Amino acid sequence: MRVTVERAALLKALGHVHRVVERRNTIPILSNVLLRAEEGSLRLKATDLDIEVTETIPADITEAGSTTVPAYMIYDIVRKLPDGSQVSLEMSPDMGQMQIRSGRSRFMLQALPESDFPDLAAGDLPHRFTLPASDLKRLIEKTQFAISTEETRYYLNGIYLHTLDAGGSVVMRAVATDGHRLARVEIPAPAGSEGMPGVIVPRKAVAEIVKLVEDGSENITIELSSAKVRLTFDGVVLTSKLIDGTFPDYQRVIPAGNDKVLVVERGDFSKAVDRVSTISSERGRAVKLALADGRLTLTVNNPDSGSATEELEVDYDAAPIDIGFNARYLLDIAGQLDGDTALFKLADPGSPTIIQDREGAAALYVLMPMRV
Repeated sequence: MRVTVERAALLKALGHVHRVVERRNTIPILSNVLLRAEEGSLRLKATDLDIEVTETIPADITEAGSTTVPAYMIYDIVRKLPDGSQVSLEMSPDMGQMQIRSGRSRFMLQALPESDFPDLAAGDLPHRFTLPASDLKRLIEKTQFAISTEETRYYLNGIYLHTLDAGGSVVMRAVATDGHRLARVEIPAPAGSEGMPGVIVPRKAVAEIVKLVEDGSENITIELSSAKVRLTFDGVVLTSKLIDGTFPDYQRVIPAGNDKVLVVERGDFSKAVDRVSTISSERGRAVKLALADGRLTLTVNNPDSGSATEELEVDYDAAPIDIGFNARYLLDIAGQLDGDTALFKLADPGSPTIIQDREGAAALYVLMPMRV
């Protein structure tokens, strides 16, 4: 294998694929990135056996071939080469090493044969549709914060993506919950997604998808089965196993009878919660909301360090109520809202509260109260 490639293109591709490689591996080949040179292009592939990322870039190929080299090592080498340089990759079949040349720099990396590299064969992915990158980004960013990190309930360690009929139109919905809070966001279902199975996209894949979307792509093609999903960006293909489990019936968690309505300026509310929570203990982080006659009083009491209160004028004319929430969770949800105001629907101090931008908004959040 002998190939020459622009440093910028190689660095960008390595940046995309090397992230899925785990730094500590008991299987040496999983620490490597696969490089395959053929037909005027260089294909890079990395996997952790759950996620596989491939990217193809243009290259000047003198001799076709393939090999695998340590992913983080080659990424660091290329990252430190001068801007605008050309990088030559050369593999001698008898040496078991790949030479990297650029300008006056020479590196020799230990290589392992391509035959050892695992293939995350996706198999048949019957459902295929395309959606704008901005829509996918919205679905993920508005729900990602609520993904559970509790390994025992593994079926909550991802985003549940599914389509359903809502009010006469088909929507695609993303849902995540950790048992304390729930995030639900929907967009009009893209053509071809109707009838797709409900799938749980794992947390690591979600994080990689966000990074790939950030790097610029207008449309993304999604193919999926009940076991795997494949997303195709500009020249980048991410394939991931899905979480094999049943996502709970989240509709039952969303209360229907919350009749106490609070409307508050989102920015003022967030800043006030942030200020009073300075006093709260790291363990508890509870903030009490006392509502009565158009006034919201935020209170934090910490036996170890003191107390804090702040008042806000709000739109609220229902019966008085005192309810406690985790301050961090309140701030997380407020940060996801798009509008200038936040709408809270409350029932009683022990029941979940709905938070959204406005009635009927595409993003809806449910927050469980705390005892205060």
